[in-house]
Amino acid sequence: MAPSSRPFWTLPPKRLASAATVALLLGMTPLLGGPSAASAAPPSRCSTDPTARLSGVPTPESVLGFPLGLGQERVVTNDEVRTYLGAVDSASDRVVTGVMATSVLGQPLPYAVVSTERNVRPAALREIVDDVRDLRDPRRTSARTAVRTAKDSPAIVWVTANVHGGEKSGTDAALKTLYELAAGLSCEVARRNDNLVTVIVPTQNPDGRDATRRQNEFGFDMNRDWFARTQQETDGKLELLRRYPAQVFIDAHEMGGRQYFFPPNADPIHHEIAGEAVDWINRIGEANKAGFGYNGACDDTVTTECYFNYDTYDMFFMGYGDTVPTTGFGAAGMTYEKGSASAVADRVQQQFHTQWSTLGWAAANKREVLSDYFDIWTDALAQGRAGTLEPNEVVQPTNEVQFPVPDIKVRSYFLLPDRQLADVRQLVERLRRMDVEVYEVQKPTRVPTARIFGGRSATNVTVPKGAYWIPMDQPQKHWIQAIMGEDPYVPFPYFYDVSSWSNPLLMGVSTIYTGDNVRPKAQLVRKVAGGRIAPAWPWGSYTYKLDSAAAAEFTFTLLGRGVPLTRDLAANTVAVPATRLSRTVDDLAESLGVTLTPGGRATGTRLSLPDVGLFQGTGISTTSGSHGEARYVLGKRWGLDLKPVTTADINDNTEAFTGRTVLLVPDGSNPTGGLTAAGQANLRDWIAQGHTYVGLRNEGTRLARAAGLTSTTEKTKPADYLVIGSHLRVNVDTDNPVALGRPAEDFEFNNSDPILNPSTTGTNVLTYPTGDTFWANGYTVGADTLKGTAAVVDEPTGAGRAVLFAFNPLFRAYNENGLHLVANALLYPAGAPDARRAPGTDAARASAAAAPVAADLGGGWRPITIQVAAADLPRAEATVERFAADARASVKDGSAYVVIPNPQGLQMDEHPFARDLVRALRDAKVPLRSVVG
Repeated sequence: MAPSSRPFWTLPPKRLASAATVALLLGMTPLLGGPSAASAAPPSRCSTDPTARLSGVPTPESVLGFPLGLGQERVVTNDEVRTYLGAVDSASDRVVTGVMATSVLGQPLPYAVVSTERNVRPAALREIVDDVRDLRDPRRTSARTAVRTAKDSPAIVWVTANVHGGEKSGTDAALKTLYELAAGLSCEVARRNDNLVTVIVPTQNPDGRDATRRQNEFGFDMNRDWFARTQQETDGKLELLRRYPAQVFIDAHEMGGRQYFFPPNADPIHHEIAGEAVDWINRIGEANKAGFGYNGACDDTVTTECYFNYDTYDMFFMGYGDTVPTTGFGAAGMTYEKGSASAVADRVQQQFHTQWSTLGWAAANKREVLSDYFDIWTDALAQGRAGTLEPNEVVQPTNEVQFPVPDIKVRSYFLLPDRQLADVRQLVERLRRMDVEVYEVQKPTRVPTARIFGGRSATNVTVPKGAYWIPMDQPQKHWIQAIMGEDPYVPFPYFYDVSSWSNPLLMGVSTIYTGDNVRPKAQLVRKVAGGRIAPAWPWGSYTYKLDSAAAAEFTFTLLGRGVPLTRDLAANTVAVPATRLSRTVDDLAESLGVTLTPGGRATGTRLSLPDVGLFQGTGISTTSGSHGEARYVLGKRWGLDLKPVTTADINDNTEAFTGRTVLLVPDGSNPTGGLTAAGQANLRDWIAQGHTYVGLRNEGTRLARAAGLTSTTEKTKPADYLVIGSHLRVNVDTDNPVALGRPAEDFEFNNSDPILNPSTTGTNVLTYPTGDTFWANGYTVGADTLKGTAAVVDEPTGAGRAVLFAFNPLFRAYNENGLHLVANALLYPAGAPDARRAPGTDAARASAAAAPVAADLGGGWRPITIQVAAADLPRAEATVERFAADARASVKDGSAYVVIPNPQGLQMDEHPFARDLVRALRDAKVPLRSVVG
């Protein structure tokens, strides 16, 4: 093991250099990535004619029938993308192509690797990739070797586009970039190819591109899917990124208007993003400014075909196409956004200008970049060894850090095996697939001081054998903290996504962390554990705990294959007959981390596959949100044959409705789902026959209330109430079947969800604590309003029930404890009718049904909320009125809150005026205390 070239206390440079330093750097940065003898390899033989090109490489116009960029009148199709990549690959020795994944609808996601002819030969390309990958582990790479690699090896740059299917111009520009690199004979082209291996992914979302839709076929925004990798398109991309680890990463998007954004970013920036990467990003921004052309920088008089920085697009949430390449791979990950109102030719040409300028900067500075790349991982090792977290910083000149990272040490995380073991193992695999080293503890280990997730601490904690240990003194320290941390420690309250994504909290698994220097006896995990641990007698069975989302997936898959399963409710175990344990079933159990324990004859209740109807009636979007999440989780992962149920089906009592055993109503915008009085009666009668209604968030709970199925009512949110995608502790009624397998205290995710007053006619399965055990992470204001309210309610009617979730348990398919609760609801055991809850509506439920319906301010997401000083409210309102006539304002404790309805549930980066509104407020010199979109 080579020693580090830096002392262990060395920290990376500050992200925000002084003005003098910035000026010096800009003076040294070649415009448009010009040559730098100290960093870039000299170009091979090349032409001084910038238009010189190889005639054998087909031009875009010769294949597509039209030029790309200037003169272009329409965007390319998916078929044309694939055709052109194939044509260039066949004609150019500088290009190799492949397929990184297939889409939900089966379309290939092609990519191209382009460099010099020598660099793309298989053996040479492997050597380049191996050398760059070795820079990520200073334990096996000496400083001398790193210097040699920085001098001799090309850097790896990615150009990606079209993760949002309707944002198309980046794809066309990427094809233009490919052509110039494959065909160009100029010295500018040679310099890029000599110093870079460029990976081009023209479209990350071909299904969405065909449909001109932001989301993929399951309605997922794949620019929120990076850490969880739930979608096959994302998963394939990340595996390719592991194969070709980037130092520079472009993610090309579109936005509203006719302007262009490239970094420097808006605050907040996650504290674990390395200072070197932020420095590269900001310097690339200077190169982009020089190469942008058109109208240059936007100002009061120049408002179209111009660029801006430091606005809207942050680097905080670990699900973006800039934060994950930056934090997980040490790259300069960058979001580029072009206004979609511009003409096609301008959109594509501007995207090409920034791509080309970025490649030029990377080529000119590749030696410095590769040297700093090694330093990123060296520093990460030193920080992990010392237990040091990176500090919070801001990059926008007018901002200040409001919430510093606390002064704590974190040297180790431990995932405990006492419960939800299959989900624990799924988290281990998620970490391992990002090159995190995880160890299984072989002998009990004492931890003198431990922090327990949920804001508690303990001393002399014994970590048992079988726990999983994640030490921080490894190269992926930044990534570990970024997704494992109990809190992300936002420096500045600006959000257009969530404020918490702690993976242990999302999965609801038992986790501790410590600053103690403990070194347990442990073995490196090399594959997922699970499957049978010993053979059972032929007349016996194999049992497993049904206490996790992974075990639920295993259960539904076996039921779908016709495997008979028996459930012991008292033990919360499921038994598989030994005669039905095939190699395929055992392999499935192993892949999901489900342990199969041999036992005797199965006892208990036979499980049946639920026949689930998915409501797609009035108010439900079938192309995004929880309807798509249900199709993905219940349909694809769990293998359930979901049947569509419409408003008319319930109103008319058709077989499409009455033939189902479960009705799932996803989140939506209509409080009644369009049901008539007859339809509501039909729904009550259907439930009373022993069926289950599952309602999610706004429409799911409100439709049930309007139909007389619950006595819950919605509690009014205070003016200053902000719960921005945060985790909160909940108390669990573990005797209720919906909560089987969950701990007495759990965590649930809340994203400004409706607040439910407790039911008086059913069981409040999950409730927020009323006392000092109440706890929230992320960014919350006024969260005490939730104390004593209900998060999940089980409302019986006759022999059936309505299970109501105040939150969205299917959120992005990465909320595993929520998925487990949904599975329990689908598998709710049959019982005798509850005589107290006849199909008719009792007084408490009738009163709830008659209560005023809360305004749907946020749709499937959140409203836009602007916080300013109370004295600044008049000026803020005057500005807001230029954009929205329906804003609501209130004042509390010296602050004013302006709430702008967002009934379509649009996120900040897709909203038609949110970005312009924030900029207008700043231009009006209105100090912003927080912005939430």
